[in-house]
Amino acid sequence: MRRVLAAALVAGAAAFVAAPPARAPSALCAGRQGGPRGYKKLSLPTDQRKALLRSLTTETIRHGRITTTHTRAKEAQKQVDKMITLAKRGDLHARRQAMSYMYDKQLVHALFDSAAGRYADREGGYTRVLRTMPRSGDNAPMGILELV
Repeated sequence: MRRVLAAALVAGAAAFVAAPPARAPSALCAGRQGGPRGYKKLSLPTDQRKALLRSLTTETIRHGRITTTHTRAKEAQKQVDKMITLAKRGDLHARRQAMSYMYDKQLVHALFDSAAGRYADREGGYTRVLRTMPRSGDNAPMGILELV
């Protein structure tokens, strides 16, 4: 009898306590706490992800075009555009920042020599990602990252 009475009292007291206001779901959070990250993790640990993006950036600038998965191309596109923006700036600090990121010192010098003239009339969008046929082994969506 006492348990029933205690349960009734607790249930009755809960009716008088105001419920916390419901939070509207934010479009930026997308179901998780902390907001958007701004990049994709690519299912890799941090050190491997950074190394992958550095190598994709270096090879894109060296060859002008690479073929990789579409998601990797979209992530590498941000870094390639950042390197070209540094090259357009052309000062010593920008050169050192680019050298600390890219693997090839001679390629950084070549980029800084040619980027200012090649992209002088462009305010951004130095690369494009094109979709291609899915990879035959695992049907992963593929893309081509190329300099404009």
